[in-house]
Amino acid sequence: MLFVNSVRMLFIGFCVVAAILIYQMRHDVLEERGLYLYASLGFLLSVGVVLLESQIKEAHPKALVIAVSGLLLGLLTAALIFQMIPPGLNQNPAVMASRLVLGGFLGYLGLVIALRYVDRIDLSGSKFFAKNDLRYHNCKILDTSVIIDGRVADIAETRFVEGLWVIPRFVLRELQSIADSADSMKRKRGRRGLDIVKKLQKAEIEIEILERDYSRIRDVDSKLVALAKEIGGKVVTNDFNLNKVAEIQQVPVLNINDLANSLKPVVLPGEEMAIFVLKEGKESQQGVGYLDDGTMVVVENGRRSINKKIDVVVTSVLQTTAGRMIFSRLKTEGAS
Repeated sequence: MLFVNSVRMLFIGFCVVAAILIYQMRHDVLEERGLYLYASLGFLLSVGVVLLESQIKEAHPKALVIAVSGLLLGLLTAALIFQMIPPGLNQNPAVMASRLVLGGFLGYLGLVIALRYVDRIDLSGSKFFAKNDLRYHNCKILDTSVIIDGRVADIAETRFVEGLWVIPRFVLRELQSIADSADSMKRKRGRRGLDIVKKLQKAEIEIEILERDYSRIRDVDSKLVALAKEIGGKVVTNDFNLNKVAEIQQVPVLNINDLANSLKPVVLPGEEMAIFVLKEGKESQQGVGYLDDGTMVVVENGRRSINKKIDVVVTSVLQTTAGRMIFSRLKTEGAS
């Protein structure tokens, strides 16, 4: 970054010197006011170029092409208007100034209008953009919640999921914001998320921090959906609301919770297992324990065995939106 800033400063200095030299070549008599004017123009022009360069470095090629097209269309419109001016008036200072102002105004207007509607223009069929985004097709785009959750790092290390993993820059900014929060719990979650990003970068997977943003979209979830639609990626999340929003907009979603539920061992009625009864259940005389994967096991007449490890027999399995529940009875009771 220091090198880039140094180059920018050299460019600004070069433009100022070049402007002064141009003034000296065009005027036999040098005036201090003229030198200051040309130097200021050179400085302002170079600063404008540097600011433009810093803004477009993260822009998608589609936005750049559309913006340049809008600018050229505006300048072309200005040029056509200039053709209607009588040739004899072209040397008039007022006319020359008006031409400059009109050209700048119409060029800027075309640029702004093109950028405002860039998200509504579909160039997905273009060979140029298809080739540009080919490596992102079917990539996995990680959202903030799944990074903080941390299980995605374990999945990455198993190498069961292949392809490119993408972390958008705006997701990293949200993690940084959470890590800087005044709330201690949020701060811990944010720092954990940043640690998970480092762990993912060290894993043997192809991962990329994508320098792309959508300044006209405020919330991160909407940006993730827009990014997935644009590059043909899949959103990796454990956020229920984001899952639903993405599905409504026909964006593929990989939900970590769904994956975790699918990997839980199958338990059938009649199977025996040992369970530690942790607490009492909602119904009378029920006890509740948990398997290693967090599955709740309800034990009939298990209340008297709280804080004990007992043998039970599975009677039924219930799948709910919150997860899976196993109902069982004490093995010593026999079949009812």
